[in-house]
Order: sequence, then structure tokens, then C-alpha cells
Amino acid sequence: MKSKTTALISLVIATIFIFTSAYISAKHKTANTTENAVTKRYLYVAVPGIRDYLGYGGHGILVFDIDNNHRFVKRIATKGFHPNGTPSNVKGVAVSVALNSIFISTIESLQRIDLATDKLVWEKTFEGGCDRMSISPDGKIMYLPSFEKNFWNVVDCATGDIIKKIEVHKRAHNTIYGPSGKNVYLDDIASPWLYIADAKKHELVNKVGPFANFVRPFTINGKETLAYVTVDSLLGFEVGDLVSGKKLAHVEVKGWNMGPVRRHGNPSHGIALTKNEKEIWLADGHNMRLHVFSAAAPYQQLTTIPLQDMPGWICFSIDGSYAYPSSGEVIETKTRKIITTLQDEFNNNVASEKMVEIDLAGNKAVKAGDQFGIGGLR
Repeated sequence: MKSKTTALISLVIATIFIFTSAYISAKHKTANTTENAVTKRYLYVAVPGIRDYLGYGGHGILVFDIDNNHRFVKRIATKGFHPNGTPSNVKGVAVSVALNSIFISTIESLQRIDLATDKLVWEKTFEGGCDRMSISPDGKIMYLPSFEKNFWNVVDCATGDIIKKIEVHKRAHNTIYGPSGKNVYLDDIASPWLYIADAKKHELVNKVGPFANFVRPFTINGKETLAYVTVDSLLGFEVGDLVSGKKLAHVEVKGWNMGPVRRHGNPSHGIALTKNEKEIWLADGHNMRLHVFSAAAPYQQLTTIPLQDMPGWICFSIDGSYAYPSSGEVIETKTRKIITTLQDEFNNNVASEKMVEIDLAGNKAVKAGDQFGIGGLR
């Protein structure tokens, strides 16, 4: 009887050991799968990203494989509808690596989508609507402008809850959270000033300008000392000192005339700084071109690149190899050559002013770009 009991106990112990070892091994294997996964680079393009025109890619997030000639990978279903049930135009796109989430703002609402599952985590509407937002480097805080009202909402990225409201002037619009995480740069398109908020106190602390007209799309260098600003009625850009608050330069495009544009109203709606901060790429809506300038004074005009449609925005890949105008071309930055155009699963051309690179290891985001063409030197 004693030997049978001993044998039974030994069998139970052996069984527990086998199952425990298998569990630990499986858990370790899962962890290693994530840790050792090859990092893949993808371009996430939110549509409709040109007004609410569905003819530029439909509705959702279109994902492209950067290292496979920007081939279409998948379409992620999204929310974001007008009260009448039609898709609302996307106003901004941003990523929290910490939360493994991509955020989309539309005129009425903000969505958080999980990058591992492609599922909606939540969608929230905001009084006054939503515009082009920006997220802190640690992925926790978002500055979400109202839809051209006189305030920004400071939002908790995890929950979507409002932390604070910041009033500025009249028409909140584009927003850049500085790479240092210390300041946020606020573009009120009814003001010739670029406003600066303290990211800890969530209050205005400075402003830059005045510029020649109302501020439109802008970008900054990585050290947050300079702003490159487009303004109404200028085919060109201006430069501001983010430290002193003074305007430093006024630069006009030479050899090309201003003319009517189909969207946005101003001639140069779109500007970006190359990652090495040597060049400024500038949109020209009337002539459907990108103009390339040296990023150092006197800002020499270097060349021009023809596009298939009106550009209304520009950004770059994380490594700076590719430029992405909103007209849908993929341009090799070094050679200025168009190497492909974005196309969806139906071979339709895709165009959007709201796109961002996300690098994934397995289904986990490890790095994200920005939608603003911010310089890469820190």
C-alpha cells in the first residue's frame, strides 16, 4: 500500500512538473517571439484625409509596407461619421507607442485604435469638435485643438478624458508637441502669432511673431529653436525664433506665380524639414509642385518637383529616406525622384493629408514618426 501511495505521489509531482515546464516554456517562447520579431516599417494613411472626399481612398486606415515598395497591406475599419452617417473627414493622426495605439481625429470625434488588434478601444466626441492634434513623446498626453474654435483640450491618451482647457485666440488648428516634451506649439489660423504652451503647467508662456499674415501649417527643428511657418497669401515661408519670439526671415518662391487653389485658401499649405535639417520642402497648391529650399539662411531655392495633384501637406519617413506629399506620391528624398504612388486594394490612387510611419516588432509599436515634418537633430 505504501509503495502504491509513493508511486501516486511521484506521478502527481511529475505531471505538475511537466505542465509547469510547458507553461514556462510557452510563456518564454511568446516573450521571445515579441522580443526577437523583425521590425517592419509601415505607413499608416487615414482616409478620407482630404476633406470628406471618398475618391482618394475611401474610409479607414490604409497600411502600406514601406520596405516592399510601399505596397498595400490592409485596410483597418474605423468609425468617425457625420450625424447623417457619412464618413467624416480625418483632421489628424497621431501615435502613442506606450499605449500601442493610433489616434484619429475627425471633425466631431477622437478615436483610439489598438495596433495589435486593429480594434477600436474608444471613440469620444468633444464639445467644439476636433482638429489636428499632437501627442507627448511619452505617449501619455494629447493636445487636441477644437475644430477652429478658440481653445485646445489637453487630453489623457489612455482614457480620452479632458485634463485641462487652454484658450488662445479664435481658431485653433495645427499642433506640434515638441520632441523635448517641454513645450507645445499652437497654430491659431486667425492670428499672425505662433503660440507656445508649457507642457507641464498646460498654459501659454510665449508667442512667436508677428508673421506677415495668419499662421497656417508650420514645422520646427528638433532642438526647438526655430519654426518654419507658412502664412496666408504667401507662396513661400517665414522663419521664427522659438526662444526669442522674433521673426527672422521672409522667403518667397521665385519663378512661379501664385494663383487659385482648390483647398485651404493659401498658396503654400504644407511645409516640412528634412530629418537632417538641411532642406525645407514647401507645398505649392496652384502649380501642383513641391519647392525645395536650403534650410540655412539665405534659404536658397534648390529645385522643384511636379506632382499629380494639389499638395496640402508633407511629411517624411522616420529615417528621412522618403517624402510623402498628400497628393499620394512617394518621393526618394536624396534623388527627388517619384518612385511610386500609393494605391489601395482596388488599385485606386490614395491621397491624404493625414499619414504617419509606425515601426512594428510583431504587433507591438517600437517607434513612430510624426505628421509634421519635424527636424531630426536633437
